[in-house]
Amino acid sequence: MNPILAMLRENNISDQQISELFEALTQNPLAAMATISQLGLPQEQLQLLMGQVMQNPALIKEAVEELGLDFAKVEAAKEQLNN
Repeated sequence: MNPILAMLRENNISDQQISELFEALTQNPLAAMATISQLGLPQEQLQLLMGQVMQNPALIKEAVEELGLDFAKVEAAKEQLNN
């Protein structure tokens, strides 16, 4: 299992909330950051999560694929963010 998804599930984040988070990520990465902060993760878990994403961005792609979402939307959102 993807370590991002595992961490979220270990912290009792529902599958619905996880899907909503990654859908937000595909549409608006900045909004997804606000959504992450509202999940109520302990600060150290939140820092670990962000560290994993920074060190290995491929984890996002793996999580999106594991959830059955469209990774092309993540790429489009990333392009929008870079412009």
